Amino acid sequence: MNNSCRSCGNNELHLVLPLGNTPLANSLLTAEQLKEAEPTYPLNLVFCPKCTLVQIRENVPPDRLFRDYLYFSSFSDTMVQHARALVNRLIPTRKLDSQSLVMEVASNDGYLLQFYKQAGIEVLGIDPALNVAKVAQERGIPTLTEFFGESLAHQLLEEGKRADIIHANNVLAHVPDLNGFVEGLHLLLKEDGIAVIETPYVGEMIEHREFDTIYHEHLCYYSVTALDHLFGQHGLVIQEIEQLTIHGGTLRLFVGQASSVQRGSSVQHLLDQEITKGITSFQFYQDFAEKVTNLKEELRSLLGNLKEQGKQIVAYGAAAKGSTLLNYFGIGLETLNFVVDRSTYKQGHFMPGVHLPIYSPAKLLEVRPDYVLLLTWNFADEIIEQQAEYRRDGGHFIVPIPELKVV
Repeated sequence: MNNSCRSCGNNELHLVLPLGNTPLANSLLTAEQLKEAEPTYPLNLVFCPKCTLVQIRENVPPDRLFRDYLYFSSFSDTMVQHARALVNRLIPTRKLDSQSLVMEVASNDGYLLQFYKQAGIEVLGIDPALNVAKVAQERGIPTLTEFFGESLAHQLLEEGKRADIIHANNVLAHVPDLNGFVEGLHLLLKEDGIAVIETPYVGEMIEHREFDTIYHEHLCYYSVTALDHLFGQHGLVIQEIEQLTIHGGTLRLFVGQASSVQRGSSVQHLLDQEITKGITSFQFYQDFAEKVTNLKEELRSLLGNLKEQGKQIVAYGAAAKGSTLLNYFGIGLETLNFVVDRSTYKQGHFMPGVHLPIYSPAKLLEVRPDYVLLLTWNFADEIIEQQAEYRRDGGHFIVPIPELKVV
């Protein structure tokens, strides 16, 4: 358990939401593993009143979480299109060419770096997941299977590598040594380089009841105030921020060396807004547990009524957020028959804790259930569009977050 703030070291942390003991959200099980005792770990969300960082207390060894990973970004059309659009924008605006170097931390299967490579720009991926990195390497994306931090940054510096752009998408939440990670960015960025970082926004998470983004891999949940404090400790400045709708509310940060860039108006606007909304104070988070309890009652009541009517219900999305929702709400085989997911790496496994079997989405048309609980609600538009035939046949989706609705 971590008793001090991961950013500033403050020892006085306030409890926001206790989620009890839960299994690791991405540790999908094989049929053989169903016979074994499944480990669970405490999961408690806390707030640091000194630097405003929202975080969990628990530390699960990174090797346990990330060395064999079952999330592959390329299985999401939304993520691939999102990456392509960003790369196509940055190449001309940052004047990148064959002499440039672009790195990505947590580069996954090369879903983003492939677009730089196609443009003739040198790339380097860094990802500790051996199985995922292998797929990237097979695509021709050079990938180091290491955890990123200050030590690795020094090693790369000794090899003469400094980056024009460093991407870090949806990884800052996963980092146990925050200060080592950010110092690594500081070391590897060229003087005029830029780090492009995407991370879920805690303001949206709290306001929209997105409690299912809380799991053991996600150690931290960021406000702009917390990020400004974190980067400032390491000679970096947030130059600009864009707010994106992806993943239920995401911040895209453009971070540069303090000696080269200044804080932009978009950053100051959000800092001021957070003070106005109260995001910098504990009071903003105090009723979050009540909001989550209300959602639990609403969803369990809806599913219970449908089961009483003899309706068949399944779920879509064997994602980590789905594991958190099912386990904390106590929804399993008594309510749902199975889960479907596009990832062939997940199919044939079972959801942690609740042990629902995972199949291909083709199972929806084969079985034709009455309702599908959409666990990956952050990709709702993409998934509902893909399942147009199922809906034409009378099928319905239940979208639990941010507001419970049936479509």
